[in-house]
Amino acid sequence: MTDTSTNPEVVEQQGDATYRVTANELRQFVERIERLDAEKKDLAEQQKEVMAEAKARGYDTKVMRKVIALRKRDADDIAEEEAVLEMYKEALGM
Repeated sequence: MTDTSTNPEVVEQQGDATYRVTANELRQFVERIERLDAEKKDLAEQQKEVMAEAKARGYDTKVMRKVIALRKRDADDIAEEEAVLEMYKEALGM
């Protein structure tokens, strides 16, 4: 009969098994994050290449970046911001 509450060897073995499982799981999470970071770096490099190609063909990449940012936003938010911008410009005589 083995009682884990009175047999420290059994508790230690169970603790080691739990630790190993946790360490393996942690290692898997870390490795997945590292792979995703590598993929993110590759994607960023591809984006730079696309921007360089667009620039070489005469496009204004600064404006392209603004257009890309605008496309991510809600149309109502953009309209509200533009209205406030126009109001401020009028107030300053621009």
